[in-house]
Amino acid sequence: MAQKKSADGRRRPDCGDRDDLLRDLGGVSRRYMASYALFNQALADQMGLHPTDLQCLNLLGLEPGPVTTGRIAALTGLTTGSATRLVDRLEKAGYVTRRRDTEDRRKVLVELVPCRMEELGSVWSKLNGAWWEMFEAYEDHEIALIATHMRRTAELSAAQIERLRSGQL
Repeated sequence: MAQKKSADGRRRPDCGDRDDLLRDLGGVSRRYMASYALFNQALADQMGLHPTDLQCLNLLGLEPGPVTTGRIAALTGLTTGSATRLVDRLEKAGYVTRRRDTEDRRKVLVELVPCRMEELGSVWSKLNGAWWEMFEAYEDHEIALIATHMRRTAELSAAQIERLRSGQL
């Protein structure tokens, strides 16, 4: 069987016409991204949130502790004014609180409300079993490949967002 080199220099078997594979990947990727956006919208609707607010809660849950509104702006790509309005909505919905930083009283920190996040987690736990079941079909090295792909996609997306926002398109 013929072999070609991959982007990282490793040899890979020639599994067919690469152009056809990449075309298929392009279509599948578009469907995947659309399905995720639609899922995010449906989950946000279920929780009575805006999709951006839901993703902000997701990102805040990955942070090691309370953050400033400026950090929320950086995480979400929003302006500081839009991030402030987002925090206002989340505070009104009971998902976050604001408090003064004990080390620097000029700073206001945004903190998740654990019991509200548990409610979100409860809804998520009713849904995530299907994802874990889906991964049962994969070998460990395949799951590692998927995780690597997701990390690289997140990094590339961040760079492309910066490119779009800076007008370098």
